[in-house]
Amino acid sequence: MASLDRVKVLVLGDSGVGKSSLVHLLCQNQVLGNPSWTVGCSVDVRVHDYKEGTPEEKTYYIELWDVGGSVGSASSVKSTRTVFYNSVNGIILVHDLTNKKSSQNLYRWSLEVLNRDSVPTGVLVMNGDYDQEKFADNQIPLLVIGTKLDQIHETKRHEVLTRTAFLAEDFNAEEINLDCTNPRYLAAGSSNAVKLSRFFDKVIEMRYFLRDGNQIPGFPDRKRFWGGTFKNLHYD
Repeated sequence: MASLDRVKVLVLGDSGVGKSSLVHLLCQNQVLGNPSWTVGCSVDVRVHDYKEGTPEEKTYYIELWDVGGSVGSASSVKSTRTVFYNSVNGIILVHDLTNKKSSQNLYRWSLEVLNRDSVPTGVLVMNGDYDQEKFADNQIPLLVIGTKLDQIHETKRHEVLTRTAFLAEDFNAEEINLDCTNPRYLAAGSSNAVKLSRFFDKVIEMRYFLRDGNQIPGFPDRKRFWGGTFKNLHYD
């Protein structure tokens, strides 16, 4: 059997947000029974049919790199993490819907990866301001995923999801909110499954079908995120 082409997708977010459970669900279509802390990086593979149901359909491997650690880690830890940031084709940013700080830190995570060529000890955030100019030309597809939806009471869900919706808007990315202990959130044909498939298709297009930094077909210009103004996260 011929080997399949593959792409590399980073899965980033604070410790404890459920990245390992998410990756296991995405790759094995099963709930991870006993998740543990990720030390360094864990890699799993998902089989994805690019442009499924069309004449251009082709199967690829999606490597999901679950990176452990915290954005508040010592500079030595951050420096060690940068080895995982090479040759990245896509990024999934994961936050815990019940943890406001994990949502705020998605900005730091994205900047840490996209700023990987700079000195690891460099300040990424100062007084709430982000140096967006360094990333004006970024074209790496992003996806925002909120976890632990099941832990939010139904009477509070609208409030929480409204508060976090602008994350995807700021990153010019699609948003998926789910419970990693319930596979039905990614059931075939569901809106979440469609968003996920669309994201992986964009990652593959960037890696294999585009040259010279051309715009990804159907992928909006990122000037709003990288060249515009970040919305500050304010919580009462």
